[in-house]
Amino acid sequence: MQHERHVRLFRNGRNQAVRIPVEFELPGDEAIIHRDGDRLIIEPIRKGGLIALLDTLEPLDEDFPTIEDKPGAPEDIF
Repeated sequence: MQHERHVRLFRNGRNQAVRIPVEFELPGDEAIIHRDGDRLIIEPIRKGGLIALLDTLEPLDEDFPTIEDKPGAPEDIF
């Protein structure tokens, strides 16, 4: 189910603004906004790099298959 809420637009100096209701609050204090047709899409900026991203992932509950580790073929690099 997609959540919707009617909000009002207002002026903040020369910028148009919208107050984001608490149920749509984004983490952090920065976001990226872009246009998709007549829609505006606001996405949080994910900070912290790869380690922070990996910390958000669920662990896998499956075993990896055994892979035979064959030595690589010699290469002549000169």
